[in-house]
Amino acid sequence: MKAIVHTKYGPPDELQLKEVEKPVPGGNEVLIKIRAATVTTSDCNVRNFTFVPKSFMFLARLMVGFKKPRINILGIDLAGEIETVGQDVKLFKKGDQIFGSPGVKMGAHTEYVCVPEDGALAIKPANMTWEEAAAISLAGNTALFFIRDLAKIQSGQKILIHGASGAIIILTFLIGIIITLIRDKKA
Repeated sequence: MKAIVHTKYGPPDELQLKEVEKPVPGGNEVLIKIRAATVTTSDCNVRNFTFVPKSFMFLARLMVGFKKPRINILGIDLAGEIETVGQDVKLFKKGDQIFGSPGVKMGAHTEYVCVPEDGALAIKPANMTWEEAAAISLAGNTALFFIRDLAKIQSGQKILIHGASGAIIILTFLIGIIITLIRDKKA
């Protein structure tokens, strides 16, 4: 199978399209044929620490590798179809259309990935495209955590977001929060 492989830290030019071994699901895993994936700031951070403050650099390197990356296939969001299930899987079946995340191990920038059935996976709504579904995981969970869970904003409340753009704002709107957007005119 083909994958975008990350073998050294640096700019996007270091990424390479390569043939890699197709994964085989373990007992509690599903094998997903990826139909859509995102490229996020998480990928940039793992690839070259773009948005990592210097005070966190040691911890970041400890997590993902000092001299060379431990995570060789990036990608945190995906949408796809379950091709095979492990013998212990009960929540999903072959042919289920899903969206979600392989978690901190990443791995969505490839044709296939294995994810535990109790991982961050859900059935894709029939009226949603693969691309729309893939974009929900990181941005959707970020919006829910910061807007709903941390700030305790509820549907119908009004909020002001300075510098608003991107998927988090769209998903905040979709959960029923009235948003006033302010963007810097220089942007």
